[in-house]
Amino acid sequence: MTRRILAVATVMLLTNTAAQAETRAMAPETSAKAAADRAAQTTETAGAAIERLSARLAGAPSATAVLEAWCAERGMAAEARLVAQRVPGIVKPIAPAQRARLAIGLEEPVAYRRVRLSCGAYVLSEADNWYVPSRLTPEMNAVLATTDAPFGRVVRPLAPRRQNLSHRRLWTGAPEESPGFDAPVLALDAVLSTAEGVPFCEVAETYKGAVLARGSR
Repeated sequence: MTRRILAVATVMLLTNTAAQAETRAMAPETSAKAAADRAAQTTETAGAAIERLSARLAGAPSATAVLEAWCAERGMAAEARLVAQRVPGIVKPIAPAQRARLAIGLEEPVAYRRVRLSCGAYVLSEADNWYVPSRLTPEMNAVLATTDAPFGRVVRPLAPRRQNLSHRRLWTGAPEESPGFDAPVLALDAVLSTAEGVPFCEVAETYKGAVLARGSR
């Protein structure tokens, strides 16, 4: 038991360190660029900001890293770090088509995780994850089952690749309008695979109007 706890702690430490490094790498490189970005964002419409976030998510291997960098740019929290709040009482069985995309048989065990991803006081998205435990390490499975770590941070050591299945904009308000914080604005479905091309997870993500929030930092 002690060895397992130490192993889980080690995985969390490694993934947290990698997350911080990746967030720093994705942050603006200079204070001048940061100032220019903030100035541009203050005149940006809600629709333009949603499109900008959508493009980042579509082209990145990790939605977690994109959201943490986005949170930092907009000053949403003192520490731009996502927390995955598990949503109890929801079970969505995996469909045969999903099993086919994950290249698994009908008897292969699949775990399900429903979470709300938040940065500071803002709930940025909700996500359904169907993942294949046998394709993760025991330590990763333990972290996913017992902590609030986002899925993307936990599986980062697998160097995942993301294949987008669908990418839909859900909010189409007028240029002068902004969505409410709880309003769905984007929906993305994707399959995550290891660096070797082995699929291990399908995710369905819904992004909220809170992604447009700004903080004082």
